[in-house]
Amino acid sequence: MTSTLVRQHPHTGGAPRVDLSARARDWSEIQERMLVPLYEAVYERLDVGPGTRLLGLGCGSGLALLMAASRGAAVTGVEPASPERLALARERLRAQPPGKRARATAPAAPAVVASLDGADRPADPAGVSGPPYDLVTAFEPIGCRAGDSDGLAGLLGAATPRAARGAAVVLAGWGPPERCATTAVLRVADKLADPSRGAGRWRPALRDDLEEVAERAGLRPDGSGRVACPFGYADVDSAVRGLLSTGLFDAAITATDQAQVDKELKEALHPYRRQDRTVWMPNVFRYLIARVP
Repeated sequence: MTSTLVRQHPHTGGAPRVDLSARARDWSEIQERMLVPLYEAVYERLDVGPGTRLLGLGCGSGLALLMAASRGAAVTGVEPASPERLALARERLRAQPPGKRARATAPAAPAVVASLDGADRPADPAGVSGPPYDLVTAFEPIGCRAGDSDGLAGLLGAATPRAARGAAVVLAGWGPPERCATTAVLRVADKLADPSRGAGRWRPALRDDLEEVAERAGLRPDGSGRVACPFGYADVDSAVRGLLSTGLFDAAITATDQAQVDKELKEALHPYRRQDRTVWMPNVFRYLIARVP
């Protein structure tokens, strides 16, 4: 019998129980792939391939790292927020076909670590303190949760000293609300959340979110782009699981309960259901390329 890790959200007056292992699997199996067009566009624009030394911040369950490694890049990922996603990312990189793994591991083996100070480092680390990185990515989109830029700023502060001068740093965020169909669904998170708790609540993305983070980190903007990343799901239940795995509804779950959030999410998804029962929501995401001075 396998045991399932269950933790409680911090919550005054009793908290809903959240299966974080299941949530990480939902992210890996359902939600993470929605951003594949973003990863591809950035890697193509920056010509990621053999010789690229990439550091992925907030790397989730490792799909973006795997895609870069398959292009020949030497990759290292950092995932401080979720030990469950961290474990899945390690599994993914270890499962690479031997040929691809060999291409991706010169000069060091792919690794995923919990933090840049080497905490929770695996047995075969990729040399977090080795040669400078020439590309740093932060693909987890910011701009839809109050305070999400603060955590990213901290990661960037630790990462940029490890990057070469002139190295590209890629930040990602949600596009304009009017161009993201998912915005209407995300408003459920704001509707149900406790208005007295600002941090962690959903908010509409702002035009200069990425530039403000780059400025705080002392980075020099050097171009940007927009990428269509539609969210497509097999059915409404898959859509609910995928969206909940983002963490954007945590404040709403804490303020109400899981059943209420599930119910209102399904109602909000109704306009995006197709006749074949699939769910389809067009979205646009934005990325900013900045340079280490």
